[in-house]
Amino acid sequence: MKAGVHCRCSKCYSVPARKRVRKRSPALTLLSLPEEVLLCVIQCLSAEDLLSVRAVHSQLRDIVDNHSSVWARVSFRDTWPSPNTLWLFERAAEKGNFEAAVKLGIAYLYNEGPLLSDEGRADVCGRKASHFFSLAESLRSPTADPFIWVFIRPPWSPTGSCCKAVVFDRLKAECDSNMEKRGPLLHCLARVLHLFEEDERRSDAISMLEESSQAGCLQSSYLLWEHNRKTAMADPGRYLQCVRTLRDYAGKGCWEAQLSLAKVCSSGNPLGLEAKACSDLVAQLFNSSNPASQHCSQGILRRGIKDTMRYILVDWLVEVTTMKDFSSLTLHVTVGCVDRYLSLRSVPKARLQLLGIACMVVCTRYISKEILTIREAVWLTDNTYKYEDLVRMMGEVVSVLEGKIRSPTLLDYGEVLLSLLPLERRTTHLFSYICELSLLYSALSTPPPAKLACAALLLTRALHHYAPIWPSQLADYTGFSKQDLVSLSVLLYVKCFSQDVPKDYRHVSLTGVKQRFEDDAYQNISKEKVMDFKELCQILEIPEVEPQMEPPSPTGQPADIHTFLASPSSTNKRRRDDSMQAHRASFVATPTAELSNQEETLVGDILDWSLDTSCSGYEGDQEEESEGEKDGDSSMISVKLQPLTDADRTLEHCRALSSDEDSCCEAEREVNKDCQGQEPLSFSTDLHSSGYSSVLCVSPSSTCSSSSLMPCTFKTFTTSLGAASADAQPGFRLLVPMQRPRGTSSKQVKRKNSAAHSGGEVEREKEDDREEDKYSTNVGFLSL
Repeated sequence: MKAGVHCRCSKCYSVPARKRVRKRSPALTLLSLPEEVLLCVIQCLSAEDLLSVRAVHSQLRDIVDNHSSVWARVSFRDTWPSPNTLWLFERAAEKGNFEAAVKLGIAYLYNEGPLLSDEGRADVCGRKASHFFSLAESLRSPTADPFIWVFIRPPWSPTGSCCKAVVFDRLKAECDSNMEKRGPLLHCLARVLHLFEEDERRSDAISMLEESSQAGCLQSSYLLWEHNRKTAMADPGRYLQCVRTLRDYAGKGCWEAQLSLAKVCSSGNPLGLEAKACSDLVAQLFNSSNPASQHCSQGILRRGIKDTMRYILVDWLVEVTTMKDFSSLTLHVTVGCVDRYLSLRSVPKARLQLLGIACMVVCTRYISKEILTIREAVWLTDNTYKYEDLVRMMGEVVSVLEGKIRSPTLLDYGEVLLSLLPLERRTTHLFSYICELSLLYSALSTPPPAKLACAALLLTRALHHYAPIWPSQLADYTGFSKQDLVSLSVLLYVKCFSQDVPKDYRHVSLTGVKQRFEDDAYQNISKEKVMDFKELCQILEIPEVEPQMEPPSPTGQPADIHTFLASPSSTNKRRRDDSMQAHRASFVATPTAELSNQEETLVGDILDWSLDTSCSGYEGDQEEESEGEKDGDSSMISVKLQPLTDADRTLEHCRALSSDEDSCCEAEREVNKDCQGQEPLSFSTDLHSSGYSSVLCVSPSSTCSSSSLMPCTFKTFTTSLGAASADAQPGFRLLVPMQRPRGTSSKQVKRKNSAAHSGGEVEREKEDDREEDKYSTNVGFLSL
C-alpha cells in the first residue's frame, strides 16, 4: 500500500458525521389562539378560575379587564358573597352579570354573607339590596316577568326598622330618577302594595300599575285588564272592547293574556269570530306549548337523579302542600321549578330536599297570599339544613332560572279544557287527581304540558265512561286527535294506577297524593275503584297489550335508595316535647303502615325515646351496618341519655331585621320562657312519615327550646340471632329483642293525612290473631 494512502476502514478513515438539526414547530399555547377564540374560552370559566387565569399573563389580564362580556358571563356556581369575594361579585354585577346581582341582593337583604356592623344595619343593607335588585331586574330574561317583588313582599317586620321597607322606599325613589327602569320597578312596587289589607295601599297599587303600563310594561297592562274585567262585563259594549284589548296583549307575547283569551273563546265567542277562526285561536295556545320541557326528564336522569329519588321528593312536597293548605297550582309550579333546575344544574343527593323546599318558598311568595317562611321551611326539614343554606339555595334557584319562576303548567291547560267542555264535579276531582299523580314520575315530565293535559282529560273521560270519549269539539280546539293522545293516556294509566308505587327505606309505600284526595273536599276520589287495563283498552279501541312493568329489585326499591336517603349530619337536636303524644293525629305522613304484634309493642316501648341527630334530617339516615349485622346477626339497643353541651346549642345568626319570621320569633321567645324551668322531656319519633323527615301540623314556635331536651344515642351490640334471621329480607333492619308486656293488646297503627282540610285522625284497630304466628314471641323486627 502506498505511503500516505490509507484504506477506508474504520481505523484509518472516518468521515465526521453530520448532525441533522430538526426544526421544531412552534408550540401552540393558549396565548397563540385568536383573541375571539380566547375570549370564548375565558367566558366559560368560573369566578375563581377567572382570577387564576388573569394572574398568568399580562395579555390575559388585559382581555379580562377590557371585555365586560367576560364578567357578564362568569359563573358563580355554588359561590356566595363573602367579605373576601364581595368585590368580585360587585364588579361582575356592575358589568351585567345577572347571577351576581341576584345573589348580592338576597345576601344584603338577609345580611347573609357580608359582615356589617349592628349600627344602622337595616338601612345599609336596604340601600345595597335595592341597588342590586334594580340591576337584576334590568338584566333578567326577556321572557321572564318582573320578579324582585317576591323578596320584599309582606309580611314586614312589625317592630323596629325593616330592611324590606328600606328596599321598597329606595326603589320607589329610583323610579322617579331612572326612566328606563320605571316600568318594571313600578310593577314590582304595585305587586307589593296589592298584598296589603289597607284600601289606601291597594289604591296606590292601581295607580302604580297605570303608570307602569304607560311606561311600556306589558305585565302591568294585563293586571289592569284583570282589575277592570268585572266592571266591564256588565256592559256588552265595554266587554267587547275589553276582549279586544286582551287579544292585543296576547298578540304582544303576554302568556297570561294568551291563556285568558283561550278561556274566553272556549266558553263563548265574544269577538264574533267564525267557528273555525275561534277554534284555531285556542288551538294556537296548545300548539305553542313549551318544547323545552321535552329535555327536562333526560337532563334530570343525566345528572344522576333517579326516578325514585325524584318521586320521594315530590311526595314530600305534596305533604307540605297539604299541611299548609297551598293550592295545587303552587305544587305544580314548584315541581316545575325543581325539574327545570335539575335539567340545568347537578345537585348532590344530600341537598335534593333543600332544592325542593327552596323552590316551594319562592313559588309560594309568587303565587299564594300565605307564604312559607324561611324559618318554617328549615323546621320542616327537621333542621337538616340551616337558615343560611336555604337563603343561598333560593339565590341559586332564581339565578339559574334567570328570574322566570312561573311557567305553563298542566293545570293551566286543564282550565282551558274544562271551560271548553265542563265535567261533573266528581269527574273534575278525578282529573285533578290524575294531574297531581303525573307530577310524581319523571317519564311524564317529558311531554309538553298541553299534550299531557289533553291525555289526562282523555283518560278521565274514559274512566268515567263519557261518550264520545273525545268529541270533535275537543279535537278542533286543541289540535290533538284521539290517536295522538291514546299512547300517552295509556302511559298515564300505567304509571298512576297499574304500577307499584316506590317505597321508602322502611318498605312503606309513598302515597301522599292518594291520601290528599281521600278528603271529603275531593269526594274521596282516590278511593274509587279504577277499571282494569282490559276494559280501558276496549273503551279506547286499542289492542290489549299488557303494560311493561319494570322488574322490582329484591328490596322493592333501587339499590341506591339508602344512599339517597342519607342526609348530611346536623348538630341541631329534634325539638319536641312529650305533649306531642296528645297530638299524634296532627302528624302528616304518606303511607298507611300496618304493624305486626311485635312491631306494635316495640313502637309502644320506644315512643318516648329520642334519636340522636347524627341521623337527623331525612328519617332515612342510618349508620352503616356492622359486620355482624351483614352476616345475619341481630342488634340490641341500649339508650344512653347525655345532657346537651354548649356546643350543641344552636347560635342565632345576626341578621338584618328583614326576615319574614319576626312574628314567629316573638311567639318562640314566649314559649322558651315557659320551658326554661321544666325537666328534660322525652318525645316520640314518627315512624310513619314519607321518605323525608316527618311533617307536623303544628307551628315550629310551639315546640320547646332544644336546651330543655336531652338527646339519646343508640349503641349497638352484636348478638347471635340464630335461625330467626334466615327469613329476613335484604335491606337495613333494626332488630330489637323484646318481650311483650302482659295484658297488652295487639293493635294496628294507621297514619292518615291530617291537614287542615282533611280532618283525619289516627285510627287504631285490633289486629287479627293470625298475625301472631308470623313472628317469634321473643324477637321483634322493626322494618326501616
